[in-house]
Amino acid sequence: MKRFLYMIVLLLCLKGQAAIDAYPFPNAELQERHKALIEELRCPQCLNTNLAGSDSMIARDLRREVHRMLLEGKSDDEILDFMHQRYGDFILYKPRLQKGTYVLWFGPLFLLLVVLIVAFRLVKSRKDQISVLSDSDVKRLEELIGKK
Repeated sequence: MKRFLYMIVLLLCLKGQAAIDAYPFPNAELQERHKALIEELRCPQCLNTNLAGSDSMIARDLRREVHRMLLEGKSDDEILDFMHQRYGDFILYKPRLQKGTYVLWFGPLFLLLVVLIVAFRLVKSRKDQISVLSDSDVKRLEELIGKK
């Protein structure tokens, strides 16, 4: 009997940890904005999870903070600016274009350009290496092919 009671208490504890945040919104527009914002913001504690998918305490606090700011009438940009000022570039999945993020934005394009230049030069150098056969080489080649 004791084991049965322990099992019930354990199951009740697990159910409480899996609770989903439910925030009241006055209209569906605010609810959609909240959903979009928490999907766009990265959890500071988790490596690659947005606020919507994280169960960490800080993610819960930030979801509550986004909810509060939306109810206060803040715009999406104001909320993103607040989070950026507080947590830095890491919190944004789409980093802003500024000095510190040039490598993130333009690095892949630069690497693609380098690869294209190298490939072009390799193809060009191989074309230059192909020589035209002289008349004597053509006759010799025809003789070799004809012997088979």
